[in-house]
Amino acid sequence: MEMGRRSSEAVTKGSWFTPKRLLIVFCVINMLNYVDRGVIASNGVNGSLETCTESGVCTGGKGIQGEFKLNNFEDGVLSSAFMVGLLLASPIFASLAKSYNPFRLIGVGLSVWTVSTLGCGCSFNFWSIAICRMLVGVGEASFISLAAPFIDDNAPVAMKTAWLAMFYMCIPTGIALGYVYGGIVGSNFNWRWAFWGEALLMLPFAILGFVMKPLQLKGFAPSGSSKAFIAVETVDESDDLETAEVPVLVADGGDRSEDAVKTSNMFTRFFGDLKQLLGEKVYVVNVLGYIAYNFVIGAYSYWGPKAGYNIYHMANADLMFGGITIVCGIFGTLAGGYALDHMVATLSNAFKLLAGATFFGAIFCFAAFCMKSMYAFIALFAVGELLVFATQAPVNYVCLHCVKPRLRPLSMAMSTVSIHIFGDVPSSPLVGVLQDHIKNWRHTALILTTVFFLAAGVWFVGIFFNSVDRYAEEAEAQLASENKASTKPLLEGADETS
Repeated sequence: MEMGRRSSEAVTKGSWFTPKRLLIVFCVINMLNYVDRGVIASNGVNGSLETCTESGVCTGGKGIQGEFKLNNFEDGVLSSAFMVGLLLASPIFASLAKSYNPFRLIGVGLSVWTVSTLGCGCSFNFWSIAICRMLVGVGEASFISLAAPFIDDNAPVAMKTAWLAMFYMCIPTGIALGYVYGGIVGSNFNWRWAFWGEALLMLPFAILGFVMKPLQLKGFAPSGSSKAFIAVETVDESDDLETAEVPVLVADGGDRSEDAVKTSNMFTRFFGDLKQLLGEKVYVVNVLGYIAYNFVIGAYSYWGPKAGYNIYHMANADLMFGGITIVCGIFGTLAGGYALDHMVATLSNAFKLLAGATFFGAIFCFAAFCMKSMYAFIALFAVGELLVFATQAPVNYVCLHCVKPRLRPLSMAMSTVSIHIFGDVPSSPLVGVLQDHIKNWRHTALILTTVFFLAAGVWFVGIFFNSVDRYAEEAEAQLASENKASTKPLLEGADETS
């Protein structure tokens, strides 16, 4: 407990940021990221093509699709183009955190996000807005990879998972606000103003990342450093020698330039860290369960309204599914975080909560699609979603605590990449193929829901691993190291006296 408190104080010492201020700022930034996703999908911004009746009366197109005359394929590309930048840039930002202050990298990412969102509002054709959407994903990547480790460092020891839950609760809330904001602005003004408004709201946070004293992330560069640094890490018996970072000395006049050496070191370090990350069985099992879970959640979000309309003839299927997801997403995510803290946050307890909540959530969702009554479906499906959303904080807690602090950004980045590439990205088209084959939405939904049981089974296996909390492990090692009289001064101290 004392070590956790000392770490938090060390991270925010001398900075405007207190732990609570940091959480609030990061929650608002995370919400703005997801507001953007809701905006691009809202009817007021996305719009529609021009339509004509048989009598020749035409209604002009509106929004992005109408102005740029996009077909449905091109329109669909815009909604997911940000994913390209996000998936490519997440591992890059995680790797750069070894050489540059992570807090400054968030500032860089938010600046890219702000400029790219502004560019979306200034776009003039399909390709210009598609490229801007990809760059929005690049900007978001730095925040996705690095924000959760900062929150984990600063959260009170007894509320770490609850703080993560508050952070991830902003996902459904942000998307919901994006739908409303995009619809109001797009319908009453012009779709471009929706993007310009987002950029204006994010600008102060981008500036904040540069003007405030940078915070130090546990296991990374000193907070006062704006330059690349060489991390001198102790190699214990559990470390693979191939992943240890070895300084490279280059003689004056050598053929290899300093930049080439830094690039080579960065790639060597990245692949070494990746090998070490994939060697963590707890991490691999956690992400495999998360992939199966996200496979279902992604398909639910895309096909749910259509399935509900066809099975139960819902008049407002979009509103119904959206409302259930928002309410259950907020309360379920918060409940999961507080439940794990109440159980005492350990990796084993996290897996128990992941497996149990997903298993019982799957039962309720499966039973919901078996019901003939729409009201029975809504009641059971709401309980099911409340349970499955309770996994958000625990699954990310495991990603952060099953690896050493220096691997946490890469852990979060590779988790994000994996759940999208193997989870929600392929699930929508695969479920579409399944529906085309069996032509029964009830059966399709039931088959899809069974994947939740697979996720619960994978997470159940994690309970029996000899899980070690690497965060606490390294914290204890750091405390012991500080108490040794023979310990050499840190590079940070040397810089201050030079």
